[in-house]
Amino acid sequence: MLGFIAARQAGLDDPARLRRAEATRRVLSLELNKDRDVERIHGSAINTLDIEPVEGRYMLSGGSDGVIVLYDLENFSRKPCYTCKAICSVGRSHPDVHRFSVETVQWYPHDTGMFTSSSFDKTLKIWDTNTLQPAEVFHFEGTVYSHHMSPVATKHCLIAVGTKSPKVQLCDLKSGSCSHILQGHRQEVLAVSWSPRHEYILATASADGRVKLWDVRRASGCLTTLDQHNGEKSKASSEAANTAHNGRVNGLCYTNDGLHLLTIGTDDRMRLWNSSTGENTLVNYGKVCNESRKGLKFAISCGCNPEFAFVPYGSTIAVYTIFSGELITMLRGHYNTVDCCVFQPNFQELYSGSKDCNILAWIPALREPIPDDISEKSLSQQHLNPAYEDAWSSSEDEG
Repeated sequence: MLGFIAARQAGLDDPARLRRAEATRRVLSLELNKDRDVERIHGSAINTLDIEPVEGRYMLSGGSDGVIVLYDLENFSRKPCYTCKAICSVGRSHPDVHRFSVETVQWYPHDTGMFTSSSFDKTLKIWDTNTLQPAEVFHFEGTVYSHHMSPVATKHCLIAVGTKSPKVQLCDLKSGSCSHILQGHRQEVLAVSWSPRHEYILATASADGRVKLWDVRRASGCLTTLDQHNGEKSKASSEAANTAHNGRVNGLCYTNDGLHLLTIGTDDRMRLWNSSTGENTLVNYGKVCNESRKGLKFAISCGCNPEFAFVPYGSTIAVYTIFSGELITMLRGHYNTVDCCVFQPNFQELYSGSKDCNILAWIPALREPIPDDISEKSLSQQHLNPAYEDAWSSSEDEG
């Protein structure tokens, strides 16, 4: 730590290097925090979580009972042991509550005064946070699996919506209507995500095994359909051409820089794609157990080196290094299937929601004081994570 600070002061190191190193250390030490609880409000499974990007302080949760809860993650007590309190909720007695399961909640990316929710009751609702009343309601013909607003858009206010229909709907907040439709999938659209790099680029995942990238300005729309074999599979193969997975694709997430796209399917595989070329990078994550019949909400770290993926895996959360595919650890604490997780990049914290009705907080472990009789060098070697071990050896050593 002191070496990083000295190198930064002397101008020998990139100023961001210390921040990346400490963020990485904190992610690698994530553990279930015994001193922090999240108030239990939901009476059924928690399907979706979202932390607002403005302050990183307020969190939304959506449950199978249609209830939406807003939490304040700030510790006002200044005591090490505290509970994240629910500020307000759209409960079963609320006149505008969703009638069925809430599948996705998302904050408006630029202001905490508005958030969105979509549900199996075939609606997408735009909420005023202050009054807790819907400012707009979009109705669809089929159940809504997923929706997403672009985190970087400045020239449009489109919400992409994935429903039971194979058509991707684009809802315009300015006009209050569905502006246009993207056609190309053959079955229901289970996950949608705007690129954090290009405001007009959208990724969609479907039960037909395909992942498509769209430029919503183009008349034809579809830029490319991702192919797990990179076009090299023989034509005699029984597998369908241009499929990203050999099963339903029910989760996708861009890396923070927008250069790569991570997808997960019911074939128990996770794949990393170059988002500009559409190429499968062929990173092997092994078996990634995925039995979800609907959308799976996983998260990617931000500001670390390397970056990590947090993937619900049964009643645990698997932590992978994105670019090497290594399984770093399994976070255990839930009593039932984990459906969603969200990463808080300011403090490298992780929150997860499960069918056990609980939201758990995973917090970086505190640094242990270094004993005087142990050198810092030997300590750093002792606690080195396998992901960073130097496996290089000369031919003389091998001989």
